[in-house]
Formats: sequence, C-alpha cells, structure tokens
Amino acid sequence: MSRRLDEIDKRIIHALQQDARNISAPMVAEEMDVSPGTIRNRIDQLEDAGIIKGYHADIDYERCESRMTNLFVCNTSASERENLARKALTIPGVVNVRELRTGRGNLQIKAVGEDMSDLTRIAHQLSKLGLEIEDEDLIQEEYFTPYEPFGPDGASKQGAMTDMVSLSGGAEVVDVTVSKDAPIVNMTLREANEQSLLDSEVLVIAIEREDEMITPKGDTVIRAGDLISVFARDGVPESTLGSFGNTNKPMTPS
Repeated sequence: MSRRLDEIDKRIIHALQQDARNISAPMVAEEMDVSPGTIRNRIDQLEDAGIIKGYHADIDYERCESRMTNLFVCNTSASERENLARKALTIPGVVNVRELRTGRGNLQIKAVGEDMSDLTRIAHQLSKLGLEIEDEDLIQEEYFTPYEPFGPDGASKQGAMTDMVSLSGGAEVVDVTVSKDAPIVNMTLREANEQSLLDSEVLVIAIEREDEMITPKGDTVIRAGDLISVFARDGVPESTLGSFGNTNKPMTPS
C-alpha cells in the first residue's frame, strides 16, 4: 500500500540516497527548518512503512582480491518470479536480485565470484532452481544518483539518470527518468525509432510508470516521468539519453 509523502519525507529520502552514512538528523533538520526529533520520527515512520527498506554499502568487489561481478539476466514465469528471486538470494555469491514485471528477462541477478569457475558454479545453481539464463556479462562499474524530484529544487528540468551498469565488452544497462520537455515524450517507441530518437542498437527493456511496470512494445507511448531501462551491447549513446532529456552521462572510471 502506497503512502503519500510530504516535502519533509522527500527531502529525507533524497539526503539518505546521497550519503546515508554521513548524513545526520540535525543536518536535514537545519535545511528543512524543523527539529532533529521530527526528522528522526519521520525516518522511523518511513522504515515502518517499508519505504526505507535498508542501508547498504556500495562495494567495489574488484578491489577485494580481484573478485568478479556478473549480471545474470534470467527468465521465469510470473507465478514463480518472487519465489525464485528469494531462492536465488540463498545461493552463495548472489548479492542482489532485481525482479521485473516484463515477460522475458524478468529476474536480474548480480553475483560475485572469486574467478570464472566460481561464477560458473553460481550459473549452474541458478539453472537448478529452474531459471533460464538468457544473457550474462561481467559488470565493470555501477553508478547511482538520488531521485531528483525529491531534492531541494523539486523536479529536475532534465531527465535524471538514476542507475547505470557497465558490463564487460562495453555493454550498458541504464535507467533514466524522462523529463517533461524530452523529444520522445508522447511518442510511441515505433515513432521514436522511425525518427531516429533511439539508436538502432538500443533496446528498451522496461518502463516503470508510477506503481506500474510496463512491458515495452512498438505502440507503447512514452510519458514524462517514466523510468526507462535501456540496454545497448556497445554502450548507450549520448544521443539516446538526450532523447529522454538527459545530457549528463557519467564518465566511466579509468
């Protein structure tokens, strides 16, 4: 069940997304002109409501004895999706499972292995659960940013990139929020392709609109505020991000 958020709730979430480790209740309270006790109470309420689900460290596993991080894109039936997602988390080495509402590729599983044989072991265990592995690749880098509409300046005028996963070989999965003045707004995916707003090598794999997950099709209309997940084998072009209203693609670390 969703909960209506006021400005204090939104600013708390934005601040925690920026740096949950170093942000404090007095710091947020000073910005909002409320008491630290109010901020602490709101955080407790957001946790009780299941909106803030946890606080997680961002780990560079490559620096941990050169471990390898792999993304498995798996298929399963909608009826088994949640059950298998929870079972996948019990496999040693699996650190994250993303459950999508799309027809194919509806489970994205991130796993860490000591070497390729360890990742192969994880792949075999996923298969034993009944998951069909459609694709897999090594993750090179991940990028995160707070949800801009919850920030101090309100909704961003540009589309905001909320997540980016770089895979080995140059492939990328990017999540981007569509801005209200983006060129692609109110177009179908077919029209966007016909007008070359989407690169021919770019695949829209999921669209999240409010509480609904939409399976992308040719006649799917893009709306302002949609969270779009796009995949490209050779990296998502700047021109494609510009079509969603985003012009600030982060640089891949050297």
